[in-house]
Amino acid sequence: METFVESSGLPADAFSAKCPTRQVLDHIAGKWTVLVVDALLAGTMRYTDLSRRIEGVSQKMLTQTLRSLEADGFITRIVHPTIPPRVDYDLTSLGRSLAEPITALRQWTETHINEIEQARSRHNP
Repeated sequence: METFVESSGLPADAFSAKCPTRQVLDHIAGKWTVLVVDALLAGTMRYTDLSRRIEGVSQKMLTQTLRSLEADGFITRIVHPTIPPRVDYDLTSLGRSLAEPITALRQWTETHINEIEQARSRHNP
């Protein structure tokens, strides 16, 4: 069944430069998105928990990734009226539907890392 983009009436086609699916694909294919979505599968997390879980992510990149995921409807940001403010992040149902292919991609990478590293060493001796 073909999907049509409501805003344009055109078929969804990520190979088309004008299709908004390309922009979404750019968001969800980033390494930080993969790691944030996969981390949130464990349940609701605070910003600091995500930052600790995802080693090497800068504050700027984590903030940008969370904002992008929220804007696309993959996560919710819940601000609790406490002092200091407490902010929780959780996957929406749309985010949970994205988690399956993202987790599969991460697991595939972990499973095949030795083959990939061997290929790289043969290519760049």
